[in-house]
Amino acid sequence: MTASSGVVALEQPAKTQGMSLDKKRQIWGWIFLSPWIFGFFAFTALPMVASLLFSFTDFDLNAADEISFIGLRNYQHLSEDPRVDESLMATFKFSLIALPLAISLPVLLASLLNSKHLLGKTIFRTLFYMPYMVPVVSATYIWGGVLNSETGWINRFLEEVIGLSNGPDWLFSTTWIYPALNIIGLWGIGNAMLYTLAAMQGVPTELYEAARVDGASPVGTFRHITLPMISPVIFYNLILSVIGLFRYFDTPFILKEGSGDPGGATMFFNIHLYKTAFSFKQMGYGSTLAWLLFAMAMGATVLLFITARYWVYYAAGEE
Repeated sequence: MTASSGVVALEQPAKTQGMSLDKKRQIWGWIFLSPWIFGFFAFTALPMVASLLFSFTDFDLNAADEISFIGLRNYQHLSEDPRVDESLMATFKFSLIALPLAISLPVLLASLLNSKHLLGKTIFRTLFYMPYMVPVVSATYIWGGVLNSETGWINRFLEEVIGLSNGPDWLFSTTWIYPALNIIGLWGIGNAMLYTLAAMQGVPTELYEAARVDGASPVGTFRHITLPMISPVIFYNLILSVIGLFRYFDTPFILKEGSGDPGGATMFFNIHLYKTAFSFKQMGYGSTLAWLLFAMAMGATVLLFITARYWVYYAAGEE
């Protein structure tokens, strides 16, 4: 008893002399996280709360000292504003082309680069990814010149190779403006292609070998093995693409300076929101538009997560 008591007496001060290693790690973890936490609350959470409060007011930057609470009047005005319907329709029309391309093209390019018979795959991966690093403003101005109906490279190519003297008026036609914007958007698709390729390379080779033994065709192998195994990455691309479509702003704004030309085809919802809040100075109604955008993006994301259980395969999550 005496010996054991002596051991306890010697060990007890050692526990209380200093801070435990786990406690020190927790403190340093919070220290390193603190810049992000501060930035989140200062530049994300606080502005969101402020915009929510503004959406219930008639806040106008031209008369910032005369803010009054108006309840749900801004939200009622959403159903009366024809520009909301027009901007949502423009966004929807653009999405009909952009979303399928954003999902399918990275898969097709990754399949090509994953082929064993393609030479110079490393060079192609680099070339496909490099445009993603180009700033969006520079890329938009470059493509504005490329798609010029008179001197642009694409129309000159069509004229020299195909003999098409009157090429499409890419940037000033309501018919061709959406294909033109999608061409510009595909310029930076290399990032999605790379992590789709990484997912393909992570598919167990045993599955392909078993399919080959069973006599499966390349198309059948791709459909029944590759696509299910990379479906989490496809789902990830889908989520980012849908959110990106709701946020679509930079390229049409730079090309058309927010005018909505041609014929309102580029007056996307985000541009309408920007012009309302910062051009017309109606911050109260602009905040309402922002929360409508948030609600639509959140609703679409939740819906995608609900449907994901029927087509996204998580091998590690099978019960």
